[in-house]
Amino acid sequence: MKNKFIYLAILAAGFASCEPEFENEVGANYTSGDADFTTYVAVGNSLTAGYMDGTVSRGGQAYSFPNLLAQRFALVGGGEFTQPSYADDVNNLGGLTLGGIQIGSTRLVIDYSQSRPENLVGTPTIEVSNLQATAYNNMGVPGAKSFHLVASGYGNLAGVALGQSNPYFVRHATTPSATVLGDAMSKNPTFFTNWIGANDVLSYATNGGAQSDGVTPAADHNTTGNMNPATYGGNDITNSTVFASVYSTIVNTLISGGAKGVVATVPSVTSIPYFTTVPYNALPAEATSSNATAIALYQFLAVATGGRISPLNTAAGTKNPVLIKDNDLTDISSTIQAYAAGSGNPLLMANAAALGAIYGQARHATSNDLVVLPASSIIGQPNASATAPFNINGVTWPLANKWVLTANEKTKVANATASYNAAIVSIANANDLAVADMNAIMNQLISGLRVEDGTIYTANYFSAATASTVLFSLDGVHPNPRGYAVIANEILKVINSHYNANLPIYTAANFPGINIVPTN
Repeated sequence: MKNKFIYLAILAAGFASCEPEFENEVGANYTSGDADFTTYVAVGNSLTAGYMDGTVSRGGQAYSFPNLLAQRFALVGGGEFTQPSYADDVNNLGGLTLGGIQIGSTRLVIDYSQSRPENLVGTPTIEVSNLQATAYNNMGVPGAKSFHLVASGYGNLAGVALGQSNPYFVRHATTPSATVLGDAMSKNPTFFTNWIGANDVLSYATNGGAQSDGVTPAADHNTTGNMNPATYGGNDITNSTVFASVYSTIVNTLISGGAKGVVATVPSVTSIPYFTTVPYNALPAEATSSNATAIALYQFLAVATGGRISPLNTAAGTKNPVLIKDNDLTDISSTIQAYAAGSGNPLLMANAAALGAIYGQARHATSNDLVVLPASSIIGQPNASATAPFNINGVTWPLANKWVLTANEKTKVANATASYNAAIVSIANANDLAVADMNAIMNQLISGLRVEDGTIYTANYFSAATASTVLFSLDGVHPNPRGYAVIANEILKVINSHYNANLPIYTAANFPGINIVPTN
């Protein structure tokens, strides 16, 4: 079965990249207001680091929103702003190596000759063990959760291979026992931005509420009540009380020397293209109508599951929902096995036990479920772990939990996000800090965000029709340069309002959008 469920029609016209607008208005009366930008420090995760297209690269890092902010701060007395060095990214590939072994993918691009994003061909030259041992003004660390910013050893080279430390922080941690927050404070900030918290729930969501093995559900510690983040799995949702406590520590530390700053709320992660691009009904009837085995199987399952799974719709022009595994469903394996054993169908009878195990917690996806972006490459393809004819992903083999965020899992994500944001706003208000409501901005993208030049941007993934008005990079999670310019503008507007400053915003349309290469 051909994988034609998602097709990105990329046209050459209209995709010329423009250089960002860094020039200043002549004679403008810019002021810092009540803020002091002498030493600006940014703490956060990948959104702060300038991560895009699935990596941090030498070229992409230049568009980090802190770097854009610092260039505006320089107009009113802001000092030098430094970022971790990516000079070793000689071919601008991104990715990472550890001891010469690749551990991170190169950046995603679109080749004129291809219809979908692909990783740049080549081997990364960013070697994690080439330690810089330097604190920078941009202390955004891709992958960091709230409690990681205060964790000793998070930058220890010896812990990378064991999954105990972060390779991005390892590259520039001042010592193996340094903390992200400690290194940030060594810069003696007079002004800061703090955008942390997305990964405390995002890793759960992007893995479909599952651990990386695609089988074991990740934990929502808002419900388990586990207050010890040292015991959390990599994809677990951080307990909201733990988050609030850590966040308070981070803010209190940042302001301890008198610094002022901006904190940003956690975006509603399920509104990003990573979750909204692949439709739940990704199976055109034309792709399944010739599969006699699938048609017969679904007719059997409609009876054996009591209607949980419906017969395939083979009418031309219609679409069928993908088949998924839902760990929250009652397991009816024994019922399905019994029906198969007594069906009189030799194929079903011979595979009765397997059918029970495969479809015991299977159902059709609905519009309330979110299929994650990477699933586009496996839907309709044979599953290497399954046996024909019950082996076609999303058709005769249910998509594993990691490929789908169910309605129940969406609720867990929403509840955690709301708790985190309530804590962020409360802590900010208690300390008279400015709040950039990135959650509200993300929600506006769903219906269309109109910026100052009249352009309307959306949260769609890329197509020929929407490429110039999309703010996300090819990984479907992180902004592209144009998106980071919009983020910088929102923070600048908050600073102008809260701190009585007068700082110019950027023209987002002058920044590059899609990353296109002639050939790969």
